[in-house]
Amino acid sequence: MASTAVPFSFPLAHFLLFVFMASTIFHLKQRLVKIQFPLEEMLPTTGASAAVSERQVDSQPQGMFTINAIGRLGNQMGEYATLFALARMNGQPAFIPASMHSTLAPIFRISLPVLHSSTASRIPWKNYHLNDWMEERYSHIPGRYVRLTGYPCSWTFYHHLRPEILREFSLHDHVREEAQAFLRGLRINGSKPVTFVGVHVRRGDYVHVMPNVWKGVVADRGYLEKALDWFRARYSSPVFVVTSNGMAWCRENINASQGDVVFAGNGAEGSPAKDFALLTQCNHTIMTIGTFGIWAAYLAGGDTIYLANYTLPNSPFLKIFKPEAAFLPEWVGIPADLSPLLKH
Repeated sequence: MASTAVPFSFPLAHFLLFVFMASTIFHLKQRLVKIQFPLEEMLPTTGASAAVSERQVDSQPQGMFTINAIGRLGNQMGEYATLFALARMNGQPAFIPASMHSTLAPIFRISLPVLHSSTASRIPWKNYHLNDWMEERYSHIPGRYVRLTGYPCSWTFYHHLRPEILREFSLHDHVREEAQAFLRGLRINGSKPVTFVGVHVRRGDYVHVMPNVWKGVVADRGYLEKALDWFRARYSSPVFVVTSNGMAWCRENINASQGDVVFAGNGAEGSPAKDFALLTQCNHTIMTIGTFGIWAAYLAGGDTIYLANYTLPNSPFLKIFKPEAAFLPEWVGIPADLSPLLKH
């Protein structure tokens, strides 16, 4: 027997549709409340920080990573790259402090978003100290809101992401062009050089800190002579572009009699962009000690000569610094002269 179809009541259809929509909205609201707590109580919802809050809630409600912004340019580059790598490794979004952005953004095309201080101060951070070398435990750092601390600057954290790190630290066009224009204008004995070797000589506070605190030395005249000769023996007519925070010492102690040395740096620690850009636009690097030189060499590529074994074996510096984690394996070390330390 054919059944008689009962016409669907229009008011009933409206009622069922209302019940379905109300139920859906209620469950969605409950789900969003769970996702947003506790970030909605801590992050402001207006202005630039609102975008950070919404992006964070949508992409990674589990938490976030940030890092302390301490030290000068080289230190903060190391901190940035380490945060970039460890946040990725731990599946968390990374945000940099505003002070780090102020240091790095005028020079580089960095991409990590900024967590402004007014927002950061309202987040219950868990500080997590890092040594200056990668350890297996750093691949599963506990906590939802993690602030990494320390002075990390080791290729062991981020070298597996080298192409991305190089992009993060690519120079702004005007910074790069100024450096390249300077290098294009150089002439060595009347000829335009084709091989540029950046030389960074760290002096300043290290002249006193290394022997008095760390039982170590800074680069001396002998080391720099050996480093320059290393390149002279391997490349035809290289030009050495010297930068330092002790340019007067460099002019007195680096032999420029062959006409292939240019004292180019301004030594201004408060505005390091010019010196750093010059070093990165060279083909090769001679560095002494310090993160400024390490990063210049890392970005420049090519051959790198570094000062090796510059502390006594019982130096407390070796408790916080591992040379094999600081210098890439392919870089070439020239041992320091430690005899001045042995006289005391």
